[in-house]
Amino acid sequence: MTRVALITGAGSGIGRAAALALVKAGWCVALVGRRAEALEETAALAGDPAATLPCPGDVTDDAQVRAVFEAARARFGRLDLLFNNAGTGAPPVAFEDLDAAVWRRVVEVNLTGVFLCTQAAFRLFKGQDPQGGRIINNGSISAHAPRPRSAAYTATKHAITGLTKSTALDGRAFGIACGQIDIGNAATEMTQRMSGGVPQADGTLKPEPTMDVSAVADAVVYMAGLPPEANVQFMTVMATAMPFIGRG
Repeated sequence: MTRVALITGAGSGIGRAAALALVKAGWCVALVGRRAEALEETAALAGDPAATLPCPGDVTDDAQVRAVFEAARARFGRLDLLFNNAGTGAPPVAFEDLDAAVWRRVVEVNLTGVFLCTQAAFRLFKGQDPQGGRIINNGSISAHAPRPRSAAYTATKHAITGLTKSTALDGRAFGIACGQIDIGNAATEMTQRMSGGVPQADGTLKPEPTMDVSAVADAVVYMAGLPPEANVQFMTVMATAMPFIGRG
């Protein structure tokens, strides 16, 4: 039986890399994101039209979330994996200068969006036969240690850890596994700025090493491919020499 995944933020970066790796591993993948053209590009790169379904939608909108999950079910018949990957950040401003509207937007995308997608996945997982499925949440190194001037992003990523634990507990009786992958400095569009320097806790600006995003995609494929009775609860995948251990 072909396994089916739904990935949010699938139009670029980690989401795109994970989608391509899963298709290569034999999965069918529903590609979710706000930019239809980017999703179509991911599908084209996968090279297998039968295995991909671009599903434009905003993860912060409950109705749109329900619609993309229903589209995936209608096309592929079931769902085996949700990768909650979509996320956003805020400008690195002084704490007191962070605009409340920006804070709310980060919370809506990074936390509420994960909650809404997880709810939709639960509905499918509990109602299908065989019952169950797997959820992987994209945490971050920032779920453990913040960067300077990152209150909104860091707060949401710490919250994802709590949501991951609650999801794993509430899903246990229904064969629903939930784990978290914490990623550090994967080379994507978002990390290109690191070559010019990243703010450090001591106030300096220093370049940081990155790793190929394929290492993250391979880790997602591994977590996704575990048998139902096994789960990676938390995994950290990071550039070997990045300042995480010893940060600050």
